[in-house]
Amino acid sequence: MTFAIKPSLVLPVLPVLPVLALLLAAGPARAASFDCEAAKAADERAVCTTLALNDRDVEMATRFEILKDVLPMGGRAKLRDDQETWLAERRACAADTACLKAIYDARLTVLRAVQSEFAKQGPQ
Repeated sequence: MTFAIKPSLVLPVLPVLPVLALLLAAGPARAASFDCEAAKAADERAVCTTLALNDRDVEMATRFEILKDVLPMGGRAKLRDDQETWLAERRACAADTACLKAIYDARLTVLRAVQSEFAKQGPQ
């Protein structure tokens, strides 16, 4: 018994193939805010090797980038200053995953609140 493949069944798959090839060739996973292959500091290595921390880092970096683009100038400067302070706190945790989890959770709480307040204001 032979099977014939209908061309109409093959065509929808073709556009997906280049995307799939790119995903497979993408290489090692990265945290959103830094390159894990270049991570030298203990806190960065812990984020790269701990999925829960990596996930928090991805969310934190995404929220930070969104807010950086939508906040007015004074708000952007405060956001950057607060982020620099937070990065120093993260560095102080070194490889302590409990410490890292706590500071990520605290930072995410702040960023979520700022984003929520900004969204409540609506378009200006």
